Amino acid sequence: MIKMQYITLNNGVKMPLVGFGVYQIKANECEKAVKEAINVGYRLIDTAQAYYNEEGVGSAVVNSGVLRDKLFITTKVWISNAGDDKALKSIDESLRKLKTDYIDLLLIHQPFGDYYGTYRAIQKAYKQGKVRAIGLSNFYDARFIDLCENMEIKPAVVQLETHVFTQQRKMTELMAQYKTKLMAWSPLAEGKNNLFTDKTLKAIGSKYGKTNAQIALKFLAQKSIVSIPKTVHKERMIENLDIFDFNLDKEDLKRLDALDTGKPLAADFTDPKLAKFLLDYDKTFNPANS
Repeated sequence: MIKMQYITLNNGVKMPLVGFGVYQIKANECEKAVKEAINVGYRLIDTAQAYYNEEGVGSAVVNSGVLRDKLFITTKVWISNAGDDKALKSIDESLRKLKTDYIDLLLIHQPFGDYYGTYRAIQKAYKQGKVRAIGLSNFYDARFIDLCENMEIKPAVVQLETHVFTQQRKMTELMAQYKTKLMAWSPLAEGKNNLFTDKTLKAIGSKYGKTNAQIALKFLAQKSIVSIPKTVHKERMIENLDIFDFNLDKEDLKRLDALDTGKPLAADFTDPKLAKFLLDYDKTFNPANS
């Protein structure tokens, strides 16, 4: 089994540097996939209320044979549960579905709705010992700074689309002011920009005997950016985790830095059309179905 590496959050909590994402894994397939991921060495599992598979994650954790305190579970509060009271109730529901007494990292999933009320709720859950660390997902620039300056507990993590083509340099600088760590969703860019065949990644990979995916993930890890690649294939799970036996040299890091486009490829959360889409989707979302 591959040995995991960790980072330390701004409240002293240690977090695995590479995790397993379960976005778009069907509820009836999630338990098997998560159990397999834990078995090959993953210790961070990332889910969300809106993924409809928290129960599968919970069952996998309970049946994994690994002690709960050796695992790191992340989930996220969806827009439908925004606000002080609704968010608190949804946190208890997530705890029930995840079959655990505490969540290691709890994020606000989207920067829409009453996210101020939601943040107050997750701060309360943190103080009650239901959550070990709190943070944000898809919050950019002004909204991130606004919450940081007006809330008692600073976000430990912000989860954003981050990969070699979208490196989040501006947000990384802003987050450093609050010792907030970056967590990458879509760390392999969903294969966009031909990531899996990119010549620069391939040339660097040949030097270390690694694949394009492994080089892309190592690039993030070496910058202390947590990543959560998703796959249901065991061989890919192993490949994505097998990045801790080498280090990229300065020249290779520079070549990878040059791949940054400065723009998101999957979703632009500053786009009003996306905001409208998510808010319309929110009207039909029912956490009871998850």
